[in-house]
Amino acid sequence: MDDIVNFRTNDYSQTKQYILKLCEKYPFLEKQIIGKSCMGRDIYALKLGRSYEYVLLAAAFHGSEHITSTLLLKFMENLCYALANCGSIAGFNAPRAMYGRAVIVVPLVNPDGCEVSIHSAAGAGYMAQKIARLCKNDYAHWNANIRGVDINHNFDAGWSELHALEQKNGILGPAPTRYGGVKPHSEPETVALVDLCHKYRIRHVAAFHSQGEVIYWNYGSKTPKNSEKMAQIMASSSGYALDVPTSLATGGGFKDWFIHTFNRPGFTIEVGKGENPLDPKILPELYKQVEEMIMLCAIM
Repeated sequence: MDDIVNFRTNDYSQTKQYILKLCEKYPFLEKQIIGKSCMGRDIYALKLGRSYEYVLLAAAFHGSEHITSTLLLKFMENLCYALANCGSIAGFNAPRAMYGRAVIVVPLVNPDGCEVSIHSAAGAGYMAQKIARLCKNDYAHWNANIRGVDINHNFDAGWSELHALEQKNGILGPAPTRYGGVKPHSEPETVALVDLCHKYRIRHVAAFHSQGEVIYWNYGSKTPKNSEKMAQIMASSSGYALDVPTSLATGGGFKDWFIHTFNRPGFTIEVGKGENPLDPKILPELYKQVEEMIMLCAIM
């Protein structure tokens, strides 16, 4: 197979090229623009298969976690190759495993934040001075969008309680991380995912973050009973642990909102170990570790 997606640090421009090339090579892979970032960058979704319901996989909510975008794009490339050639992926016969199933992948939820983390001031455009002041020139660890709002604190699930906790911890306005905005769904990146989930019937979602090698699966009384079993299957595949978020990691997140809104399973998967941004040199081994888990998530 001539690889399209390369294991390296991939910025917005390169990610866009991967998406265009994948859709050109595999005509059954459909691309959609589901929204635009604060700076007008397209937020893409890749749709594979046809069904009355879809599994949604999304990555790169946080700028410094851009490695997760490459993981999902490589998975989509390998899955498309296996489908086109009646082959296997992660030990599954791809045509048989995907029969009657469909998946949507949003590889780059927060393109502006990733550009800041990868390209520093050059990635911030007209917001460069403000970003420099907020991050004190520590661009690599930038997680928020270009307006200093943490997308994974901006969803309408326990937002008010989380906002109060942010203030208690001294997070009073735009910041490199953990500021949830002036109100839920205030950011276009958040709205893009919310609208997508209302447009299609989504069976379950998985939000890919880094790092920690843990899987979060529950949120409140609406958490479906099968959520823990599904999480255990993914944990057994990857060697990851099941965990429960605490403090500023509680509420406001995408999987929290999805569970709360639809009463269907949602997962946050923290891939890899180390300090964000993770070194792209680990990508080949990291992908081997999680490919089966992602495939299981796509077909469960």
